[in-house]
Amino acid sequence: MSDTAYLDWPFFEPRHGALARELDAWATQHLSAAHGADVDHACRTLVAQLGAGGWLRHAVGGRDYGGTRDAIDTRAICLIRETLARHAGLADFAFAMQGLGSGAIALFGSEEQKLRYLPRVAAGRAIAAFALSEPEAGSDVAAMACAARLDGDQYVLDGEKTWISNGGIADFYVVFGRSGEADGARGISAFIVDADTPGLTVAERIEVIAPHPLARLRFEHCQIPASARIGAGGQGFKVAMATLDVFRTSVAAAALGFARRALDEALERAASRRMFGKTLADFQITQAKLAEMATRIDAAALLTYRAAWERDQGRRVTRAAAMAKLTATENAQAVIDAALQMFGGLGVVSGQPVETLYREIRALRIYEGASEVQQLIIARELLADHAAAQAARGRA
Repeated sequence: MSDTAYLDWPFFEPRHGALARELDAWATQHLSAAHGADVDHACRTLVAQLGAGGWLRHAVGGRDYGGTRDAIDTRAICLIRETLARHAGLADFAFAMQGLGSGAIALFGSEEQKLRYLPRVAAGRAIAAFALSEPEAGSDVAAMACAARLDGDQYVLDGEKTWISNGGIADFYVVFGRSGEADGARGISAFIVDADTPGLTVAERIEVIAPHPLARLRFEHCQIPASARIGAGGQGFKVAMATLDVFRTSVAAAALGFARRALDEALERAASRRMFGKTLADFQITQAKLAEMATRIDAAALLTYRAAWERDQGRRVTRAAAMAKLTATENAQAVIDAALQMFGGLGVVSGQPVETLYREIRALRIYEGASEVQQLIIARELLADHAAAQAARGRA
């Protein structure tokens, strides 16, 4: 690990520092940023490796279901994602999706559902996926059109989901559909759909600039038992938001990992690249850029681990998590861009670490709530607090 001073911050307990150092040593031995052309195979291999190494146990809540603790340790999740992202973006993706894809079951699932799915996720024997977005319902979840019609003792799903990570390789999907209990967000339910369920097909595989398994799913008269519903009918929006609240802060942590790797690469380049009889690091303009990069990283890290710590204390973190994701992803983009610039033409050569990081970071400013959505969330929370304070003063 390069800079480990942040592990001594008061947000962490000694076990967190030990976890980060142990994972860093494991990742150095087992992971490579290069994964070849077969991304599906690479992802399956990474899930199996992470499971065998015991790391996926941190992504699952509940000791009785294979997890390391009774509840998910947000700080541990963030440190794992940061460390994996610094080593290999696809490894971070594989870890994160096991958590996100099974999080709804851990938080709201029945005992039977937890016992059936979570131990396999924790061991890396089953690949999970989270199917929320639709062609016309991304940030606006309440606009969801996928229908979930109750027919006797089963639900029938019809519609599409898109931008589904692990689409095409997942063993099961947590799917959200409009079940009709009420209008808008209150009429959505969550379901577990096994990948081999008749009526579920992979309609399209989607290629993106940082390759990972991604697909559009189609549901055509897809019948699932009523027991596959997660939580109560009409509770799906609550299930989705609670799951995202757990893992949104970890997106910021992944961005931190990418940014730290970029700074490491930039420092190495600046110290070794000779030009005009000096090294690149001798120029004040380079020093100023390095200082800006380091400051952006620390600012993002403070917000990220504040949000993680607050959640682990049982506090509501909607605003803190949004601030962390917004700042960390936007700052990481700036840090990586600056690092690539220091490499000149070499920076845009395919396969160079900074070129890979440049492609990896871009999606993080969009998924699990785009930067603009995070701004809306922060403003909404601020205005709600302001209104509550005014109301309290009026009652005094």
